[in-house]
Amino acid sequence: MLNARMPTAASVLAAVAAGALLLGCSAHVEVGTSAPKLSADKVADTVAQKLAATTGQPKPHVTCPGDLDGKVGTTMRCTLTGSDGRTLGVTVDVTSVSGNNVNFDIKADDKSSPAPN
Repeated sequence: MLNARMPTAASVLAAVAAGALLLGCSAHVEVGTSAPKLSADKVADTVAQKLAATTGQPKPHVTCPGDLDGKVGTTMRCTLTGSDGRTLGVTVDVTSVSGNNVNFDIKADDKSSPAPN
């Protein structure tokens, strides 16, 4: 059990670092003639919402480097940053695409990185 005195960001990082694996995350996208894409902001927001729901903590700050291609097997690395500056890598893997939905798994790294000096 997490120490109730831990700061919120540390609690989120500790809970996520314990190996949270979320399945069945999805987001709606507009589909044209090419493969669907999710914006970096939409991916980051969905990841943050799912992590918050899983850990029971406030929604963490998550950033992703770019849009996520809606193609099975596509992988992206996002970053969760705690209020103390510590970071945790989060891998997003596209598992299926069905119509306007891109489904992906989320896997947090086991260890966080210290805050920059």
